[in-house]
Amino acid sequence: MSISVFKTCVLYILLSSFVGLLSCNPQKKSQEEDLTTEFTDTIQYVYQYGVCVDTLDISEYLIKNGDNPASIFASLGFSAAKADSISRSAASVLDPTKIRAGRNYFTFTTQDSVANIRYMAFAKSLTDYAVIDLTQDTVCVTEFCKPVTYKREYIEGTLNSSLWNAISSQGADPQLSMKIADVYAWQIDFFDVKEGDSFKVLYDVAYIDDTTALNIDAVHAAVFTHQGKDFTAIPFVQDSVFEYFDPEGNSLRKAFLKAPLDFFRITSRFTNARFHPILKRYRAHHGVDYAAPVGTPVKSIGAGTVIAKGYEGGGGNFLKVKHNSAYTTTYMHLSKFAKGIKIGSHVQQGEVIAYVGSTGLSTGPHLDFRVHKHGQPINPLHMEAPPSLPVKPELKDSFLIVKNTILAALDSCHNLSKIEPETINEYETFR
Repeated sequence: MSISVFKTCVLYILLSSFVGLLSCNPQKKSQEEDLTTEFTDTIQYVYQYGVCVDTLDISEYLIKNGDNPASIFASLGFSAAKADSISRSAASVLDPTKIRAGRNYFTFTTQDSVANIRYMAFAKSLTDYAVIDLTQDTVCVTEFCKPVTYKREYIEGTLNSSLWNAISSQGADPQLSMKIADVYAWQIDFFDVKEGDSFKVLYDVAYIDDTTALNIDAVHAAVFTHQGKDFTAIPFVQDSVFEYFDPEGNSLRKAFLKAPLDFFRITSRFTNARFHPILKRYRAHHGVDYAAPVGTPVKSIGAGTVIAKGYEGGGGNFLKVKHNSAYTTTYMHLSKFAKGIKIGSHVQQGEVIAYVGSTGLSTGPHLDFRVHKHGQPINPLHMEAPPSLPVKPELKDSFLIVKNTILAALDSCHNLSKIEPETINEYETFR
């Protein structure tokens, strides 16, 4: 006997018993009606993609190169006219131009000899699906989003080469290194991390189906030890703005990013006497060269206004941004400028303003990045910037509670990892 038939039989027997009792004792009618309703409410139905599948069979397929909705419907046995009709009805949710090979789709069919398709679900992404309902005369198409859950996880390690490699070697998503770099963008130059630097990080991972990791959602708390100094990041919301603070309540956010690129190699530093590889003579190099592939996004290290843009001799394509009365930054050897960037444009910190190239006097793709303070060149790697607002006095007590909880959580995870490292893959305390 199938599960669905068994459920029906059990339900019928129990409901019949209730009816019999009611007929024997009319005074209990109201009470038994409540019991009947309560029993019916306890029946558990199984849903997938918003479809009740208790009495349906599910088949999974993969979209192949060259497939489109109409061809898929035809391959499932629909007539050409019906396939075209379904495709047209679904177009608002299932865009034919966005069908991607390798994504899956499902059919939900009746459990009988005919096996009619009642529903279909097409993956548009890891979380988003287009669900087609064929149970009515008119085709109905809806969107279904798989629920995303968040799990708190912990990792610690010591660098032998790079933060990316240290995280990857432990089987964690290396994209976490980018999140950590964003947290410490104003404190640590990740081009200059040293062997022996270490980290402890609590972070949130987004999951679908409770098993498939979707992405790194956010760094919850961290301690990064760089050249013997601990840099602690405590999350706290002030004036509706989420920021990271040090244990004293000073914001980690400063006026400028440490670097205009993400994780690429420094090939030349600030000096008054560098041997130029093309001119074959010594000359001042008042900037920092970052080697990176052509097309790598170049970010403005701070908010400001574009005051110069164009092509200039050895510097090739360049941009100059004025940040305030003291600081300007220059970006040289660019392959192209970001869309909409022109003289007078206002740019935000971290905004992509151009792309790495090899224009002008250049032996290969790189960014020549320069900083001037009051018109004088300064070493970008030694530049200090004032912090943003610290925790307000009236919020100090709240911050202290958050800080103590965060530090206790980090210590607990660290101590537990030394005893049973295999058990540290989720830490849910204090969300």
